[in-house]
Amino acid sequence: MKAADVKKALHSLADPEQAVNLSRFFKTGKGEYGQGDIFIGVKVPAQRSIARRFMQMPLPELKLLLTDPVHECRLTALMILVDKYSKSDAPVRGHIFHFYTANTEYINNWDLVDLSCEKIVGRHLYTTGLDRKILYDLAARDYLWDQRIAVVSTYWFIKNRQFEDTIRLCEFFLGHKHDLIHKATGWMLREAGKRDINVLRKFLDHYAAVMPRTMLRYSIEKLEKTERQKYMNARSAGKMLRNR
Repeated sequence: MKAADVKKALHSLADPEQAVNLSRFFKTGKGEYGQGDIFIGVKVPAQRSIARRFMQMPLPELKLLLTDPVHECRLTALMILVDKYSKSDAPVRGHIFHFYTANTEYINNWDLVDLSCEKIVGRHLYTTGLDRKILYDLAARDYLWDQRIAVVSTYWFIKNRQFEDTIRLCEFFLGHKHDLIHKATGWMLREAGKRDINVLRKFLDHYAAVMPRTMLRYSIEKLEKTERQKYMNARSAGKMLRNR
């Protein structure tokens, strides 16, 4: 169970044309959010197959895989971590949680975040009752991916009908400048609304006029057309007032 064996398996499936497409999709150009990330062009189902073979990989070897400059190596490492967490006992889960939160600098694109944080950070905080302050510490860091981890981790809470942390973090990020946070917060609000529409409506009634457009549009996707228009109109009116 060596990181080198996973890398060898991934590189054997590399597709240069797919690598170009993925590099473009994940915005790896200069000044873009994924600047400098390296893709070799391995599709996700193939990575999942490799991850299943290496689920018993120890954390030191996973650290080597997670810190690799190749995106598919990091994604496969996170797939292994998620599987290990779900099938381990409490002490091992604790080690995986601390390993994950100590290495977020390598969880540095939205697919890496979204695949893993809810199922490790969110699940661990929910099931253990640990202080959720870590989410607010992540949110306060000047690092886009830590901020996204903070809010997307609450998806596990949402699925268990706990909405308070999602709402507080969405309030915290109302003034955020990056589209990827607008999308994440809007997504979490939409998911909260699926479980309790009144939670979403209360947030929208209070903040629709000042929400970033993308955040608002994501959050209202499942509402009826007339209600969607109501909240879009509220935002337009709020924008007009701010621009006077």
